[in-house]
Amino acid sequence: MHPLSLGLLAAAGNVIGAVVVVRHLQRGLQFIEGLIAFGAGFMLAVVLVGVLPEVFQGGASVLPGVFVFAGYFGVHLSQHVFTQHFHYGVETHRVGAKAGMSALLGLSIHSLFDGVAIAAGMLVSPQLGLLLFLAVFLHKLPEGVTIASMIMAGGQGPRRAIGAAAVLGLATVLGVLLTERAAPLAEWGLALAAGVTLYVAASDLVPEFQAKRGWGTALPFFGGAAAFFLTHSLLQRWGG
Repeated sequence: MHPLSLGLLAAAGNVIGAVVVVRHLQRGLQFIEGLIAFGAGFMLAVVLVGVLPEVFQGGASVLPGVFVFAGYFGVHLSQHVFTQHFHYGVETHRVGAKAGMSALLGLSIHSLFDGVAIAAGMLVSPQLGLLLFLAVFLHKLPEGVTIASMIMAGGQGPRRAIGAAAVLGLATVLGVLLTERAAPLAEWGLALAAGVTLYVAASDLVPEFQAKRGWGTALPFFGGAAAFFLTHSLLQRWGG
């Protein structure tokens, strides 16, 4: 499958999440909230088992590590320094309109690298590209919920909320297109994407459920990791 097609599918996840919010589809919200733990497990397995070995393969250069570091800290900078207020999931408190716009800016930067991840993964192998697409899509749904609920909590209407989610989707598509055309991104995009994915999984998603005790969130978290290994095995046989 072409990276642009995968980018468009990932972008649709943002819009689907936003539609669930503006139409107040409670079952959909519960399902997407449940995906946070599952997505975190899948994403951590993808980056630690699938991506980082490719990034550090065959060389003693420190540059791959520098780009992983830059991706990780870049997301923190965009989401928690330049953004006034941010967390994954439904925003239940009233926020200022500027908070929604700053969240849109921060998430757009992160969404750009979602597209970079998909395209850079496809440059390595179709299997890695598909695994990264799945990792991206799993957090695109709660991301759409997040931005739509923040925009509406800031006093904006449903159209603005869905429009904001569409902007995130377009940023993802732009990341795919830039990686296909810009040599530096093609070379170092996978390392940057590894840092971004690691941050989103470990620093954004895990804190959303780690305070909850018991198997209610532990099972989907471990299940997400198990789903990665199963998918990885199936893709290896398919590509085999």
